[in-house]
Amino acid sequence: MNWNARRLERHFPQQGTPADVVAAMCGAHAQILSAAELSVSLRLPGTSRVDVREALWTERSLTKTFGPRGTVHLLPTADLAMWTGALSSLPSGRVDLLTPDQIEQVVVAVGIALKDQALTIDELDEAVTAIAGPWAGDRVMDAFQTKWPRWRQATHLAAHRGVLAFGPNRGRKVTYTNPGVRPADSESAQAELLKAYLHSYGPSTPQYFARWLSAPVTWAADVFGRAALDRVEGGWVNAGDTEAPDEPARGVRLLPYFDAFVVGSHPREQLFPGRAWDRALARSQAGNYPVLLIDGIVAGVWHQRRSGKRLTVTVEPLDELTSKQLAELDQQVGRIGEILEATPSLTIGKISVGPHA
Repeated sequence: MNWNARRLERHFPQQGTPADVVAAMCGAHAQILSAAELSVSLRLPGTSRVDVREALWTERSLTKTFGPRGTVHLLPTADLAMWTGALSSLPSGRVDLLTPDQIEQVVVAVGIALKDQALTIDELDEAVTAIAGPWAGDRVMDAFQTKWPRWRQATHLAAHRGVLAFGPNRGRKVTYTNPGVRPADSESAQAELLKAYLHSYGPSTPQYFARWLSAPVTWAADVFGRAALDRVEGGWVNAGDTEAPDEPARGVRLLPYFDAFVVGSHPREQLFPGRAWDRALARSQAGNYPVLLIDGIVAGVWHQRRSGKRLTVTVEPLDELTSKQLAELDQQVGRIGEILEATPSLTIGKISVGPHA
């Protein structure tokens, strides 16, 4: 069985809505929102970044918030109760500037401050400090050669409790809002999240699940231990979900920065074989380079540069491409042009741009 082909097939359902696709991906990494828009659109024929933006800011079927690993993700709004129920149950990471009682006060203050309005981070600083007390505004948190207010160390925890998410930008300024979601019961939420994760990434193990969430392996093992699973080669899958293609995936794809398929698929050595490990990973971390996939395996990197309506896509394959692969690559570049509403051109050559941080 080819589990990698199964993962790819499930990550690219080719039908449904942007929210359906993000659910199939088990969340879309959105630290770079334009990359998330491209990730989602590449999985839906005829979809552009405008459609993803409408789902996010107009229909609100997608929510931009802090997801797995405390990083910014797009999540289906309909699944927020599950996500917040599971993420809020994770053992807290490093929050050394706040006591447990202060964390609770911050979460309450954030929920009140953002109720029925969107605030910039500076406005939220003022509001949280006014509600929780002056201690919340103490500038003691190290950040980018400056100091942030103490309360901000709990920003991702407030999101995981369901009282903070991203709102539409106000000019160039990011805003935050209260999505008004009540986290689901932690045990049932953990079970549902594991089920969704294994559907997208299985077979997997507690170690990989823990890595995907940035959670303790003991915690992940407990969630696995309570679930109905089948053991197969490579790990566990949801009970009864043991089918996979016999043949590898076929075709050429371009995936942007931090695409969920690249970040979440394990064992990583199988997706990044040979020279791909050194060229397309950054200190063994996936997603820092946009990648070229050939037959479901990383086979190069790529970069895009935009100037007005012109989009130059440079692809650096690890091996010489066949005429068929070049034709498929050209189609992928054309599709990216459609999504980004630009006129694209393809160049095969060396890329000097380093990995994204």
